[in-house]
Order: sequence, then structure tokens, then C-alpha cells
Amino acid sequence: MNTFTTFDVADYLDSDEMIVEFLAAAIEDENPEVFIAALGHVAKVKGMSEIARETGLGRESLYKALKEGAKPRYETVAKVLSALGVRLTVEKVA
Repeated sequence: MNTFTTFDVADYLDSDEMIVEFLAAAIEDENPEVFIAALGHVAKVKGMSEIARETGLGRESLYKALKEGAKPRYETVAKVLSALGVRLTVEKVA
């Protein structure tokens, strides 16, 4: 009989480079919920309390903004990205 462990993406987000690649891959998905979920995973890895403090948002509000199905405001996303030390960029599609 096979035994499986539960997959936890946090096990793989162990460096800033992995976090950047993870977010970059997530934002390429057509479904915006994929990016928001990825942002939530990264915020948990970095410490939701620390991200909340740096963004000026309440920890509970941050959890709600980044939970599945949430539609956070751009301002919230921008604050979280800034607290994580990353930013969105725009480039022309070929």
C-alpha cells in the first residue's frame, strides 16, 4: 500500500528566488484567483503577522483578502507585494 503526504507549497518556497518564480508563474494564469492564492501562500511563508504589520492591514483582514474566492483591491495587493519586496512589471506580448 502506498502512503502519501499532503502537498504543501510552503515546503518549496524556501528562497526569494523561488518565491519570485512562484508568483511569476501564478500571474501568467488567466484566472486571477491563482495569483491571489499564490500571494496568500507566500504571505503565510513570510509570516502573515509581519506582512500585516508592514502593510498596515489587520492580520484577519489580510487573511480574508487573500483567501480563496476573495477579490482584494489593487491597493491591498500592491501593499502585500511591497511588503514581500517584489513588484509587478508590464511587458509587451509578442
